[in-house]
Amino acid sequence: MLTRIPDSWAWVRTDLAARLLPFAAAFLIAHQLSGGASWLGVAGGDIAVQLWFAAIAAPSMFLAAVAVQLWLTRRRGALSVPADAGDALFQAAFYVVNGPLEEGFFRGLMQGGLSAAWGAPVGFVVATAAYILYHRLGRWTWPDTFATALVGIPLGLAFWLLPGPPSLLGISIAHIAATCGFLGPGPYLLRRLRLL
Repeated sequence: MLTRIPDSWAWVRTDLAARLLPFAAAFLIAHQLSGGASWLGVAGGDIAVQLWFAAIAAPSMFLAAVAVQLWLTRRRGALSVPADAGDALFQAAFYVVNGPLEEGFFRGLMQGGLSAAWGAPVGFVVATAAYILYHRLGRWTWPDTFATALVGIPLGLAFWLLPGPPSLLGISIAHIAATCGFLGPGPYLLRRLRLL
């Protein structure tokens, strides 16, 4: 199915109100109540490490997400694809907002908070499982839901294991790239290359 900006705006508007604003509110409340605790990942961390991670992870995750979407689309036989570059860019702009807010909620608030309370392994496992399974609430198919593990696991590990203080910087950039590969720009590119 080909989409245009009004089609995309219809789900973006709902997504902003139902998901992203509550994520942002929860994160901001936690930031305020914790006094800006470092486990939230708001500080830049080791900027060089974060940018190196993003430089490697973003293109890798974009390409991997495109490949997974191509495989899943061939299995399911259907996909919403932007009809033109304008809608692909509109969706990409939304993912620039979506990625950091999801990372702030799942990595900063959940993983960081649970890691501070019960240890890093617990925070990683619970937050990553929640990140993957919450996509099912958006009526994603089970295969699409499980595909989010390809983003959730490496980004959760990066938040936990990259040197320096926890940071949302590198993982947010990689998240944006992965989402753009799986939705919107990635499918648009596949259509332009006549692979769909």
